[in-house]
Amino acid sequence: MGFELTVALRFLREGRFQSFLIVGGVMAGVAVVVYISALILGLQANTINRTLGAQAHIVIKPQDEVVRTQQPAEGTLAVVQARAQRLRSIDNWQPLMPALASDPDVLAVSPMASGAAIAVRGEASRAVVLFGVELDRYERIVQLSEKLVRGSFRLNAGETLIGTELAKDLGLDVGDRLRVLTSSANDLFQIVGIVDLGSRDLNRRALYLPIRTAQNLLAIPGGVTNIDLRIREIFDADRVAERLRGIGPINAESWMSTNSQLLNALSAQSVSTTMIRVFVSIVVLLGIASVLVVSVVQKRKEIGILRAIGASRGQMTRVFLLQGAIVGLAGSVLGSLLASGLVWAFTTFVRTSAGAPLFNIAVEPELLFTSCALATVGGTLAAVAPALRAARLDPAQAIRI
Repeated sequence: MGFELTVALRFLREGRFQSFLIVGGVMAGVAVVVYISALILGLQANTINRTLGAQAHIVIKPQDEVVRTQQPAEGTLAVVQARAQRLRSIDNWQPLMPALASDPDVLAVSPMASGAAIAVRGEASRAVVLFGVELDRYERIVQLSEKLVRGSFRLNAGETLIGTELAKDLGLDVGDRLRVLTSSANDLFQIVGIVDLGSRDLNRRALYLPIRTAQNLLAIPGGVTNIDLRIREIFDADRVAERLRGIGPINAESWMSTNSQLLNALSAQSVSTTMIRVFVSIVVLLGIASVLVVSVVQKRKEIGILRAIGASRGQMTRVFLLQGAIVGLAGSVLGSLLASGLVWAFTTFVRTSAGAPLFNIAVEPELLFTSCALATVGGTLAAVAPALRAARLDPAQAIRI
């Protein structure tokens, strides 16, 4: 390949301006593809992290209660109303825990006693949701310790963790006391920590208690209303939930079923990103092909002389294929460097009002390698037509012209 490579580089050097333009076009195209891909991936990861930052991947609940009726007599008009769902514990939840944890896709299992309550301080009150948890287990589900804003991360008897908005609404801080009322009991708790769960609505109603305390307040002693699961691959949640339903009479809800609008938005983003990649790639490949076609026309005499002194059709084909590969490789490397610079500028200068980065973006090495490889292969394929045209030139006619 020494002859072909020497001639290919010589042709590119002689057409410096054309070579500069097409390498610049490939660079811009690869930079756009890499930057947009990294931006969308970072945005999606941030969105999913915020969505799943305070919720489990799969939630196991008791099956819904249904009204059981007998077949009405002929001619009788029956009106059946849906049954109101009451707060219930999962049947035999303790033996169920090891069965759930044994699933190969499940990473962590945490029981929870959850229900509605009223938080009262003086004359102010707010409707809240009690989350009775075993803190060590629950930490493996949502990493609650990373969301601690003030105070200590612990839950002993008589202590509670609350959301930032709830603390603001009731004028509470670490060390203050808060009364919690349910339909069956009430108790006084000391606030040991304030957490930011990433959602204003959740911050306004979240109140964490030890699981035994929540069981007593909700009148389900020894029971749990749901079991939270964390799995290996978050986008396998529907499949894993479907499999877990076969364990027993339970209802397994995945985050994908409860956040269908979010999934639709992520799918739309992915489709848009793919379309951008495809059309930018087509433009880049057409640019490489057009420049090389012009190069064949401009180098007719040189091609004819090379053919006359013994260069074969295969060698001339490889000369232009190498030109396409070199242009694609050079442009993709420069484009990757440009995209990395754009990502650095975005993370450095685009900030929230608090001065923190808007969201994290990382250019994965796999993305850079794939982009460079595709651009190089694409440049080579774009050179096929010009290469075949150069190989078909008749030496005598090319020199005479």
